[in-house]
Amino acid sequence: MQTEPLSPLLLSLQDVTKAFDGNPVLRHLNLDVHAGEFLTLLGPSGCGKTTTLRLIAGLEMPDEGQILLDGKDMASFPPEKRPLNTVFQSYALFPHMNVAQNIAYGLRLRRTPSHQIREKVKQALALVQLEGYEKRMPRQLSGGQRQRVAIARAVVLEPRLLLLDEPLGALDLQLRRQMQLELKNLQRSLGIAFIYVTHDQEEALNMSDRIVIMNQGKICQMGTPEEIYEHPVSIFSAQFIGQTNLLPGVVSARLPDNKVSIEMNGLDIPAVAYHALPEIGDKVCLSIRMERILYSTTPPAGFHLSATVKEKQFSGGSQRTTLALADGHELVSSLPTHDGVKVHVGDQVHLWWGLRHGAIVPQEDAQ
Repeated sequence: MQTEPLSPLLLSLQDVTKAFDGNPVLRHLNLDVHAGEFLTLLGPSGCGKTTTLRLIAGLEMPDEGQILLDGKDMASFPPEKRPLNTVFQSYALFPHMNVAQNIAYGLRLRRTPSHQIREKVKQALALVQLEGYEKRMPRQLSGGQRQRVAIARAVVLEPRLLLLDEPLGALDLQLRRQMQLELKNLQRSLGIAFIYVTHDQEEALNMSDRIVIMNQGKICQMGTPEEIYEHPVSIFSAQFIGQTNLLPGVVSARLPDNKVSIEMNGLDIPAVAYHALPEIGDKVCLSIRMERILYSTTPPAGFHLSATVKEKQFSGGSQRTTLALADGHELVSSLPTHDGVKVHVGDQVHLWWGLRHGAIVPQEDAQ
């Protein structure tokens, strides 16, 4: 998979370490952020993603390492002197100020002339599609509208970088999906870098230029949404993003063009190594996404496995089918309902997947 060239470097975290009360939260973190990109920090609670954001914002200081913004070490810059802004889940709007006053607050602190404030507030309201809401109080706004005001208050200061700490967390599912699209469109129109913190996989896949998966204070994998989803480097990455099937085996042969053969209970399964080429004898798992597993009552040409239909679940637009192999391993296939083969529980089928859709990950990282 060819990755688009990255824009110039904006932010660099170099060997950053942070602990609270002697408990490590970040462990020698190295991360580069490029101008104009939408980068998402994704991971379970306690993985260090919010701490990373707070360190960049200057709300915490690293125990070790450097944070460079435009090549300058931020250690001596307090939060208010850094060319960035932060949007929190709580929005933190001033309840006694109307929408326009909330947006203008930072500009007034900078002693911006009044006529410029009026123009900048007008432009910010247009960006977040809240024209005509200038005089409304925060209590008169919906959750989505309050979130837009918080973003307008941040972008009106024209930061080099915008930090967003789970800003959609308080919204219902339908509004979250709507705001995902609006946030991404806003980021493109502004042309500034966003660092977005979430534990929501769908948000990360839908919005990001690059995703950083974190766990236990370390980066597990970085890449585009397609790279992260299709070619995970570990069992943790494979299971954290989406749902997958894992087939354990041992590398039995190395083949040309970064291909290997994986032996599993007497069967040789072909696979492509997209990352490090494993050695013969390495214990690995093959990660295959549910929507990549196809099956039929008649054997296809080429590689396939025999299985028995164990369970079927109708989910509206998709059909989930559990397929049991002869050795007891079970694989789940999820296909569009209209594409699904008409089978019943107990039927014998043949299943397969495209060679490029099986991702090799080491067994040793299993939790």
